[in-house]
Amino acid sequence: MIRRLILGSWSREGRYLLSSSQDWKCVLWDLSDGSRVRTVRFEAPVYIAELHPFDHLKFVASLFEEQPVLVDLHSTVPKKQTLPSAPKRPKVEGEEISEKQAAQDAKQTTTVTIFSASGSHIIAGTSRGWLNIIETATCQTIYSTRISNNVLIYFRLTASGRDMVVNSSDRIIRTLFMPDLTVGEIDPDTIKVEVEHKFQDVVNRLSWNHVAFSSTGEYVTASTYMNHDIYVWERGHGSLVKILEGPREELGVVEWHPNRPLVAACGLESGRVYLWSIITPQRWSALAPDFAEVEENVEYVEREDEFDIHPIEEIHKRRLDLEDEEVDVLTIEPIKGEADDQVFRMPVLLDIDDSESEEEIIAVGPGTMRKKSPGEGREWMNEVESGASADERGASKRPTANGTGRSQGRARKRRGD
Repeated sequence: MIRRLILGSWSREGRYLLSSSQDWKCVLWDLSDGSRVRTVRFEAPVYIAELHPFDHLKFVASLFEEQPVLVDLHSTVPKKQTLPSAPKRPKVEGEEISEKQAAQDAKQTTTVTIFSASGSHIIAGTSRGWLNIIETATCQTIYSTRISNNVLIYFRLTASGRDMVVNSSDRIIRTLFMPDLTVGEIDPDTIKVEVEHKFQDVVNRLSWNHVAFSSTGEYVTASTYMNHDIYVWERGHGSLVKILEGPREELGVVEWHPNRPLVAACGLESGRVYLWSIITPQRWSALAPDFAEVEENVEYVEREDEFDIHPIEEIHKRRLDLEDEEVDVLTIEPIKGEADDQVFRMPVLLDIDDSESEEEIIAVGPGTMRKKSPGEGREWMNEVESGASADERGASKRPTANGTGRSQGRARKRRGD
């Protein structure tokens, strides 16, 4: 017997998978060894089943023309608990629900059920367009609102659980703002569900097979019924941004990659999985800083010896020749494009320590300063100590053409002797 699978539900850690099918069964698989953990049989075909987000031995299932069921698999024999499908209408003082209205509510069936992000509540959709919020612990409906007049087909929550997308048989996709269902006790009177956007194909009036959020929740994607296109809407302004053209077969389930801009869809006829992604161009400049990217082919004229292969001996000889060259580290070459009269050079002290006294520094050239030698300007002290007279000291300071004053004073002293 061939089982037609509807949808699968993964456990939080990814080890267990719950499969639901139209042969009235749900199977919990252990993917570590491929074994069946539990098999649950119902009284009707299964629309959809979903695992509890934090307990893989608990799931909720919506059945064909039957009431939804909450199943507990902790024991060997599964425990089934029926959930209500009738909406909780707001009570008006002095008015009671008529028998006709109560009979119509009793005829409603639940077509889709999912858990909230925390698993404390179950969100259910009915065949009359009602959305019910049911407590998991008590299995009682605490809030109901009508968002469509047609059958609600599919629900999908974002990772935070505060946004939900709804696929309905009226060919309109709706995004809703959900209340915070993670708090401990919720006052049903404070719960409010608002419709954010409505997406539809007004021209072709297409129906939708499957809907999904992007990884960040900024976009909504839907596969089309009896068509091969995938529609992508942006939630910020509620506008259509892209139509992904696929193969010539109808597409079923569509999903976004959790981290990358990549969409996957399954073909209904062939069962193939098709992928759409953004082709990022190669950035060659990131490989080398001096790499220049060109828009089109450019003819490059190479130098004569640009790609010549030189022998190792010649390269080694060139290196040795470069080592013998004298390197001039004192000459300051002028900057190209600047005139000498327009350049300002800061006077610097070359090869001397910093001095705090200005009297110890003398100018030896334009823009060049040096420090006085320790004995400079104190020659007379040396001459007094040696016994020279004042006239000799004066003569020693007067330079002559043939020599210094000091050398002539010494010659004159020898002639006197």
